[in-house]
Order: sequence, then structure tokens, then C-alpha cells
Amino acid sequence: MATAVAIIFFLSAMALSAGAALVEHTFVVSQVNMTHLCKETLVTVVNGQLPGPAIEVTEGDSVSVLLVNKSPFNITIHWHGVKQWLNCWADGVPMVTQRPIMPNHNFTYRFDVVGQEGTLWWHAHVPFLRATVHGALIIRPRHGASSYPFPKPHMEVPIIIGDWWELDLPQVDWSMKHGSFDFFASGSTINGKLGDLFNCSGVKEDGYVLDVVPGKTYMLRVINAGLFSEFYLKIAGHKFTVVAADANYVSPYTTDVIAIAPGETVDALVVADATPGRYYLVALPNQAPLPDTQTPEFTTRGMVQYRDNHSSDIANGAPAVWSRRGTKEEEKVEGPTIDVPVAPEMPDHHDTITSFYFHSNLTSLHHRKVPQHVDEHMFIVLGLGSICRNGKQSCKRGDKNETIVLATMNNISFQHPMAATPMLEAHYYHTGSDDAMQELPDEPPRLFNFTDTALIPFGPKEMSLEPSSKATVVRRFRQGAVVDMVFQSTAILQGDSNPMHLHGHDMFLLAEGLGNYDAAKDVARYNLVNPPVKNTVLVPNLGWAAVRFVAKNPGVWFMHCHYEFHLAMGMAAVFIVEDGTTVDTSLPPPPADFPLCCGCDDNILSDELCLQTKKW
Repeated sequence: MATAVAIIFFLSAMALSAGAALVEHTFVVSQVNMTHLCKETLVTVVNGQLPGPAIEVTEGDSVSVLLVNKSPFNITIHWHGVKQWLNCWADGVPMVTQRPIMPNHNFTYRFDVVGQEGTLWWHAHVPFLRATVHGALIIRPRHGASSYPFPKPHMEVPIIIGDWWELDLPQVDWSMKHGSFDFFASGSTINGKLGDLFNCSGVKEDGYVLDVVPGKTYMLRVINAGLFSEFYLKIAGHKFTVVAADANYVSPYTTDVIAIAPGETVDALVVADATPGRYYLVALPNQAPLPDTQTPEFTTRGMVQYRDNHSSDIANGAPAVWSRRGTKEEEKVEGPTIDVPVAPEMPDHHDTITSFYFHSNLTSLHHRKVPQHVDEHMFIVLGLGSICRNGKQSCKRGDKNETIVLATMNNISFQHPMAATPMLEAHYYHTGSDDAMQELPDEPPRLFNFTDTALIPFGPKEMSLEPSSKATVVRRFRQGAVVDMVFQSTAILQGDSNPMHLHGHDMFLLAEGLGNYDAAKDVARYNLVNPPVKNTVLVPNLGWAAVRFVAKNPGVWFMHCHYEFHLAMGMAAVFIVEDGTTVDTSLPPPPADFPLCCGCDDNILSDELCLQTKKW
């Protein structure tokens, strides 16, 4: 019987791959000097680029990426949002799914892109290095652009919002893990450019420019690769039609602003239907208002610029003609034009409600069947807490130097595994010890008013809620279990939102709300007809989000907040999905060239020595 099932699975896989291509890339990770803001900074990048190279595939293709590590850091790459069906080995989380790729070593990632269309991305899963080690992963329909569930765009344009750091990023990570948090980016970027809001000794920084033809439609593939901030994106004089989020189609939604958190992607159509001229493309970070801690966050902008197509196919019948003379752009007018660049009116940087409404308005275009029966219910409280320094059992809380502030899920902060063997390998070969792990509980140890803003400043009420613990926290699910999770943001020491990313699975976003979740009334609000399908769910500031997913992809999967400071501080857990009883519900063995010791291809290091040389 097992043999017959294996043959059927093999034949179906062969049929699925008919006509598919193998897309191959080589990623060389190295350090290069880049100059912005009058300062030369050594940055870690792929192939000398920031952002890194885009991977463009057709649904059904296979991808092979040879990663050559010429940097001084251990590296892994995570293919953010790729399902990695029966292929957890390629998910790219250091010491969770694989040993890191050490300096002067190589590793080849291989994975299939099946059943997904839209915009995803790839990034280093080494803390803070993803600020500069990232790029787009674009999946086009198997039957071409004519099969899009919207009019075929004239052009598809990646728009990657990111940060510019002038600091030693691995050192920033180490400092945050040890309770020091005064580290911030120096600017924000669009496609690697800071834009003219920044200057070097009075000379404006270059900005990203998108040339458009009047009357044409453009699809912007927007990615938030930033570490700390959710962004609002607007183009003066234009509207967006949002058509996809996290590589899942949504019911077309017209808006003048996109709200996008770290880890999220949004596909949006823009019609070049304004009066010909120049229009600013602005990305503005938002943050919670006082009494939340206020941190430096930077707005950036690029430009949408009309150019002549020798056509009168625009609303006012009069195209503009553009010529370039050196670095200055001047227009030759054949009709009405806007001479001075137009800036959009942006939301206030403390406006978090616009983000809430943007995400609440998304619904799935295709009504995927939402499982009605739920096997497991979890209520996961997201917040900050603290532990005593130097292993002490008691200490003074609050604004004291006796504690280390942590980020937690149900009062437990994730401790990166200290064993020499990655968790996935130990799970597959049954060589791990459960003694080193702690189970993520179904609910927090105590209930309180989670969104009481009096908990944001240090004080007696807040200090009583601080005590937390550190552990390699895991949660096991049987194959095929349907899981409901409610994420609740809290006000302990901050009132922040939390973009929660689940590897290896998509989640149905059933509902979200402000304030404290109340099952007695909020379950009735669940959208079980056409909820958006996401791999990264933004839990609102001082609010909650309810998701449902099916634990059907066997392996060891990371669940974490995509704010880098929250991840560094421990807002993460590992979800272990057990094998089923059939070949297509069981994790296959690792690929033949998968490094089962730390020295990778040449096995030059023992596991113990590897453990000593880890850098993340």
C-alpha cells in the first residue's frame, strides 16, 4: 500500500511539474562600502546590490539558489511566504531548520513554488542583517499575465521600503538581547534610495523615480523590508486599487493610502491618469502616540514622473514631453502640465487607525473554504516583560538596571536553541530532548486589562506584570489540526502593533479589533466566507487579531513578530507539525547535500566547535 501511495504521489508531482522551469541564481553575500548622508558605511549585501536581486518565477517553477558566503557573518536566507510544502529543510532559520552557512562556505537552497501567485520576498534570517540582505520574489501566473483576475498592467514595479543604517547591525542585535535599546536607523529608503528629504552637506540624496506613460496602468509590488516601522504609502494625485496581499488575491479595494507592516507585501494597481507632471511617492512610518516611547523614524519619498508616449489617450487629451539635460529635468509642454512636484497629504505619524481600517477592509477574492471545525484554541498575549540579570531569582523591576527587558508570548521569551543540532534535524531523527524546551501555553498565566494605557509608563501596576521567563518555547500540532489563535497586543511598557509571521503556512485572518478580545461577542464577527489569507498578520496597536490555520505542512516552523527589535527580544515560538500516516503528509529526509554537520560541504568543524563560532 505504501509503495502504491508513493508511486501515485510521484506521478502527480511529475504531472504538476510538466512545463515548469528551473530558475537558478547565485547569491554572493559580501560586504561593500556605500556612501549616504556624507558617511561611508560598510554594509552586507547580496551581489553588491541594495536591494538584492529579484527572483522572478512562474507558478510551478523550481528554484535553485547557490549562496556563497563571503561575509564575516554566519548567514541563512528565508524565502518569506513560500509554503515550502514538504520541504522544511529549505526554510532558512538558523539552528531551527538548518545550521548557518559559515564564512567562506556555500549552500544551495532548492524549493518549488506551487499554488502561489503574487509578491513574496527573501531576506537573511540573521538578526538585523535582513536590513540589507533582502530582495523581491515575484511569482507570475502559470498561464501568463492575461490570467490575472484584473486588467493586465502595462508594467510591474517592485517598491521595497527599507531602512538605512550607519551602525554595526550584529552589534545592535547583541545589545538589544542584553537590554540596551538606543539604536536607530539613520533614514528610510525606497528601492535603496533615501530621496530628497535627506541631504549630504546640502546636496539632496537621490530618490527613486518611476517614469509612467499617461493612461497606462502599473502594478506596484510593495514590500516592507524595514526593521522597526509600519509605513503609509501614498502617491500625490493618484489612487491605488489593492489586488493582492502576501501573494493572495483580494477583492479589489480602492484607496489613496497603503498601510504595510514589516514582512507584509501588497500588490496595487495605479493608473497614470493625473495631469502630466511630477508627483511624490511618499513612505511615512507611523508609531503609537504618547505615552508610548517616541523613537526616531524617518519619512522618505521618490517620484512618479510622466513622460511622453506621443499619444492623446489621456483624460485631458494633452500629453507632456520630457527631455533630460544633465541631471535636471525640464518639460516641453504640449498641453497642461504640473511644473512643481506635488506632495500628497499624509496621515499623521501617530495615526494608527488608518492602518486598522486598511487591513480590516481586505477580503479574499477567491472564497477559499474555511474549516468550520476547530481542534485547538490558543489565546496568545504579546507584550514586554523582564527577567533579573545574572540569573537572580529576585530583583527590582521598573526603570532599574537589575533587569533585562524581553518581548514575550504568554509571558515566555524565546531562547534560541543552544544545542549543537538544529531543531528540525533533532525532530526528524528523534535525537532531541524535550527537557530543553517549554511548551507554549494556550493562554497567559494571568488575565488583566491588556490595553490599559496606564501600563505603558513604569509604575507599580506595570511592574507587577513584568516578571517573565526565557525558554526554547515550542508548540506541537498533530497533522491536519485546525488551530484558532487570537493574538492580543498589550500596553505593558509600550502600546505597539505586532506583525506576526508564520513560516510554512498561510493564515485566515478571521477578524481584528481594538481593545481587549472578548470571545462572547467577537466570535460572532468572524468572517468565515471570504477572509483574507496572510502569512504575516498585523495585530493592531492595543488591539487583537483572530486567525485560523491548518497545521498540515510537516516540520519545524518559526512563528515570530517581524519587528526586528521584538524578534531580538524573544517574541517568537517554534511550531512543530507532526507527520501524518501517508507519504504526502510526512516530511521527507533532508536533501543529499544537506549539511548534517556544521562544516557544511567539507565537514571541517565538529558540532561543538560550530556552536562556539555562531554569530547572529
